[in-house]
Amino acid sequence: MMASPAEGKPVASLTRDVATEAGLDPVLMAVLASRFDTIVREMSNTLFRTSRSSVLNMARDFSCSIVTGDDELLAAAEGLQVHVLGAGLQTRWLRRLHPDMADGDAYLHNDPYLGNTHTADHTLLVPVYVDGEHVFTTSAKAHQADCGNAEPTTYMAFARDLYEEGGLNFPCVRIQRGRADVADIIRMCQRRIRVPEIWYGDYLASLGAARIGERRLHELADRYGMDTLRRFVTAWLSYSERLAAAAIARLPAGRLTATSTHDALPGIEDGIPIKVTIDIEPAAGRITVDLRDNPDCVPAGFNLSEAASTSGAVIGVLNALPEDLPRNSGTFRRIDVLLREGCVVGIPTFPACASLATTNVLERVINPVQAAFAQLGRGAGLAEGGGASSTGFGVISGTDPRAGNRPFINQLIMGSNGGPGTPSCDGWITYCMPDAAMVVYTDSVEVIEQRYPILVRSVRLKPDSGGPGEFRGAPATEVDYGPRFGPVTVYFFADFAANPAQGVWGGMPGSVASVTHIAADGSEHPLPSIGDITLQPGEWLRGSEAGGGGYGDPLDRDPLRVLADVTEGWVTPGAATETYGVALIKTAAGWELDPAAPADRTAASASSAVTIQPPGRLPPG
Repeated sequence: MMASPAEGKPVASLTRDVATEAGLDPVLMAVLASRFDTIVREMSNTLFRTSRSSVLNMARDFSCSIVTGDDELLAAAEGLQVHVLGAGLQTRWLRRLHPDMADGDAYLHNDPYLGNTHTADHTLLVPVYVDGEHVFTTSAKAHQADCGNAEPTTYMAFARDLYEEGGLNFPCVRIQRGRADVADIIRMCQRRIRVPEIWYGDYLASLGAARIGERRLHELADRYGMDTLRRFVTAWLSYSERLAAAAIARLPAGRLTATSTHDALPGIEDGIPIKVTIDIEPAAGRITVDLRDNPDCVPAGFNLSEAASTSGAVIGVLNALPEDLPRNSGTFRRIDVLLREGCVVGIPTFPACASLATTNVLERVINPVQAAFAQLGRGAGLAEGGGASSTGFGVISGTDPRAGNRPFINQLIMGSNGGPGTPSCDGWITYCMPDAAMVVYTDSVEVIEQRYPILVRSVRLKPDSGGPGEFRGAPATEVDYGPRFGPVTVYFFADFAANPAQGVWGGMPGSVASVTHIAADGSEHPLPSIGDITLQPGEWLRGSEAGGGGYGDPLDRDPLRVLADVTEGWVTPGAATETYGVALIKTAAGWELDPAAPADRTAASASSAVTIQPPGRLPPG
């Protein structure tokens, strides 16, 4: 069993102690923890199975959670961390704005100034009452296919403020009273949103998820009683807090600083530099992340909301701590995040636009935080992960002649950035990006082509795009698609086109993102990495995401791992020798290690034994 210096006891003993303090049986505490997680998973399955838009029922860009009546995140299961870590901020505003809140209510909340992430994330909040007391709130947050923005995209990169962004803003608005819809709010959405039937289907799915959670919590209270559930909540959050304190106590004390820079933007020629300062206090079992020494809000959609700023710092810290720490408010009690108002990574001043709060600059917070921990020594922290949102994450729109020219709009999630190298393994291939790792799924190309009038020529991993290292960053994807019948507009917002994901401890950067327009005559034209284009039939859009950074010196990589990379096509034979110092020979059976290669891999990398061109581009399909 793992020892806990903060407690001086094994984890099992800690569990017994915390349960005993709360007057609970330790087994019952474990059972109830699982029950709450199971309720959240059922909520998630309800939303996944009943939603209408592909961004929800294929990519799963949504999150469900349970928050206590006093605004502490209790259970989030498989929720996106950027969605759920700030759930208590939303419920705090719910209670503040609605002192007349009652059983049977439901609230629509997407205001980034009142605890939400960004305008495109519609959150359904349902207060759960037992014996007339508000004891929990169920939350279902779902990224919308369309949220009524001024342009057909949920990411308004160059909107100067909330007004120019144009999306419908619901600052924690009651949308059900007595479990019946407030029809005025429904009509507002159906009038302003380009695909009203899709929005309404997703609304019902989110509401159904929240109501399922409410029902299951009532059943749980009926079975165990609220006194037992209250004692469980206290014990579970205390247990989580003590585990986090113990994990921090095993770290050396010190101050870490790291930086990252978002690529240059029109009018922001130096990009958006981000600095993080991390203080580790093992004796106190506490970590503080200071984001205050950063630029003021910018006149564009890249400002982070308070929820996104806080979540980015916490995600980066949790990535550097044991992965089994519960994601709840107990753990978060040991992580302080210092923000200031009016800061691009702080608390935005109304009406500063935070349209892209869950993507671009957010990744520039997560990455330097997790990479800073590598300064503690070899074996700590992570490299940086690729965080581009190129055309593989583009928002497509137009009309579909197969459906009577009905409008369509949807965010694609066909691409993936390369995951960061770690102290013990290579980066994750299906990483997605730093804030969405492990949760968001990849679209099915075949289903996307059925649902929307586009053709996908290829989705492939790019050779040599993962940052070399003893443990390699994962490769990036390249996606190539175009319209099938008529014009299709695509919005894309790729950072990491100039400033790639960095490696640590001698690891090298990953590849950069790019966007290319392929004209009907086959000529290729590079595009700005953030922008939009309307494609005509016969034209194509090719986008590359970003590779992950490497961890450790590439010359220390196990030659057998290099050989496996070449066999898989992730690393070219030339790069195997030139970068990793591993000489290969081609045989009838495939690539093999060259037995005659010099033992000194530094010398081998200086004089390449083979020169092989990377594989050619896949033919159009």
